[in-house]
Amino acid sequence: MTTEIENIQNQTKQGLTELLDQANLNQGDVLAIGLSTSEVQGEKIGKLPSIEIGRAIVKTILETIKPLGLHLAVQGCQHLNRALVVERAVAKERGLEIVTVYPQIHAGGAGQIAAFENMTDPVEVEHIQAEAGMDIGDTSIGMQVKFVQVPVRTSITEIGHAHTTYLRSRPKYIGGPRAKYEWDPFNQK
Repeated sequence: MTTEIENIQNQTKQGLTELLDQANLNQGDVLAIGLSTSEVQGEKIGKLPSIEIGRAIVKTILETIKPLGLHLAVQGCQHLNRALVVERAVAKERGLEIVTVYPQIHAGGAGQIAAFENMTDPVEVEHIQAEAGMDIGDTSIGMQVKFVQVPVRTSITEIGHAHTTYLRSRPKYIGGPRAKYEWDPFNQK
């Protein structure tokens, strides 16, 4: 299992690094993840949760994003209405409503349990608008990433056996045919 966990950690770090290279995140931004440890093992979502895999993935992500000043939000499963674990400071800073629930292996999942174990002051919130997202096992995190979501292609299309999807966000383009989308200083000559 050690080699398998190391491979999962390496795939996670590689996919995350490629996402970060393309996402143009700023200090204080949030990365939302959805994680099915069952899918990572090649099983149907929710059928074979693994706390060891959850811990390996969440710890790898936190070790990568913390030095960059980024925050993590870990989405739970449908049994918690896809609530997310975040640091209390993030919830307060963003004005997010904190809800009372604690994850367990079959409600919230291994990823949320690992987040509770590895965060300083974790809480659950119902929704977030993260600047980027990483979906491991088709857990439907698009609702947690700011509009407009843009798919990010990486060399890592699976972690373990789980399909991965990466998202970044960008501000909306507004205006009509006369609008410009890159700054061009006005020149009065």
